[in-house]
Amino acid sequence: MSAAGALAAAAVPAPGPAARRAAPPPVIRRLGRVEYEPTWRAMQRFTAERDAAAADEIWLLEHPPVFTLGANASRAHLLAPGDIPVVQIDRGGQVTYHGPGQLVVYPLIDLRRLGLGIRDFVTALERAVIDLAAAFGIAADSRRGAPGVYVGGDKLASVGVRVRRNGSYHGLALNVALDLEPFARINPCGYQGLRMTQLSALGGPRSVWECAALLEPHLRRTLGL
Repeated sequence: MSAAGALAAAAVPAPGPAARRAAPPPVIRRLGRVEYEPTWRAMQRFTAERDAAAADEIWLLEHPPVFTLGANASRAHLLAPGDIPVVQIDRGGQVTYHGPGQLVVYPLIDLRRLGLGIRDFVTALERAVIDLAAAFGIAADSRRGAPGVYVGGDKLASVGVRVRRNGSYHGLALNVALDLEPFARINPCGYQGLRMTQLSALGGPRSVWECAALLEPHLRRTLGL
């Protein structure tokens, strides 16, 4: 996933401390392994129906194997999908892969209430992963203009978001312990030859749900929740 396209949007104005204090506590949902398209549609509905009093939610989950294409993605980056389904969706960016062993995080956040611009929001997601990796002695970083988290030249996590009515959806995909072969069937995030890596190969956790539990406090801190 990539945040390209979304990052061009205007910054969200800060609401002030009173709005932050009035915000209900966030809801954390651990959804297990769920199909991609119904989950995407549920995010759209949540975002369309929420009001200013609605609690923010963070959905933690895995998907069965699927390639997703951004709204304006080039199908030229989809090299040989084979039997893995392809779904074109409404985030920015190009093509990515989701599959078992990858932790997917969907923060459904009222950015205006938290005073976060889109760039701040993407940076907060990246920082949460970087700080988690650091706890295992993994030196990870982010790149301006190429959203996500990298270890050396390899990509560890992808970020792609959509913002509608000040509410975010889509989010973060962190490679934990999965079969990386499907990434060879695409140009990940539109970059030919981009190599992917994962926490389990770098001395990090091997369990998606252990990773989810460890990532959650970092997400709360970096997002201001």
